[in-house]
Amino acid sequence: MDRRQFAEFLRSRRSRVRPGDVGLAGGTRRRTPGLRREEVAGLAGISVDYYARLEQARGPQPSRQVLSALARALRLYDAERAHLYHLAGEVPAAPDGPSPDVPAGVLHLLDRLDDTPAYVIDVKYQILAWNRMAAALMGDPSPWPAKRRNIIWNLFTGEHSPAALADPHSAAFAAECVAELRAAAARYPQDPGIRQLIAELSAVSPDFVQQWEQLRVCVRRGTTIKHIHHPTVGDLTLECEVLDLAGHGQRLVVYSAAPGSPTAEALKLLGVLGTQWSAPVGFPRQTEQPPQTHRWRERLERDGAQRAASATAVTPARSSHDAVNPPVTSRSHPSTGGDSTTAT
Repeated sequence: MDRRQFAEFLRSRRSRVRPGDVGLAGGTRRRTPGLRREEVAGLAGISVDYYARLEQARGPQPSRQVLSALARALRLYDAERAHLYHLAGEVPAAPDGPSPDVPAGVLHLLDRLDDTPAYVIDVKYQILAWNRMAAALMGDPSPWPAKRRNIIWNLFTGEHSPAALADPHSAAFAAECVAELRAAAARYPQDPGIRQLIAELSAVSPDFVQQWEQLRVCVRRGTTIKHIHHPTVGDLTLECEVLDLAGHGQRLVVYSAAPGSPTAEALKLLGVLGTQWSAPVGFPRQTEQPPQTHRWRERLERDGAQRAASATAVTPARSSHDAVNPPVTSRSHPSTGGDSTTAT
């Protein structure tokens, strides 16, 4: 064990974590940034004296249980967690599960993508954050319960799941999602959220069971083409880019259109309309014809520049945590549970 480097690493990580990040009151009498030693010790469930000796490079070699507790208390990324284990002379343990917290930088990026639908999911396809354009394209999940924000759950249990799974493209996507869920279950075998999702889907969806029993495993990367029908702006052909957020068990999903294409023009219109014209949850895409785009253009022209300007005002990206406990940012993703779009 390299006690000196281990101590330096603990001190540097402790200074990075703000009290509010772990649910503690910040107070006004802090002389240094980050957490106090006693706060880290309390979060990790170890004595203050024991933790102090670790930071002073004079403590005993910590057990794997203590290392895991310190990694959680200091909110270490996967690479940092592995480094902590290496410094202690241990083989890194697998992370307990994907992070539920979207990095602040990614939330800022979602805010800046004001003309591009984008959202963040974790490895079990739970929607964690979304921007205004994603909400306009897919429907705003802010009022949805947590289970409703899971793409795989919606694929197999939504109101229109039978019709969706009868479509070859949707069925292929569903099979891909199940294969990725199996890979996630192997990567995070102790994650309760993944285990619960698999158990609940197995109990209510024979289609899921059929896919699960095929034992396929895959991890999706790169660009795919998505065909989405929006009830207001019509049929869209979008490039879907899935970017891995290393160390978090999360992915950033971005939809874009070829410059100058009809879909690009439709997205511009959608950016003006916003969520005010997006379909409510349960919109039956099979039974209703979308209005002609030019009618919406005429309506916008009648409404005038003032309404267009207010509709295009930037709405901060929302996270699923904020939707339940409002102050932050986040918005939508696709769901086959009855919305008028297809998933990721």
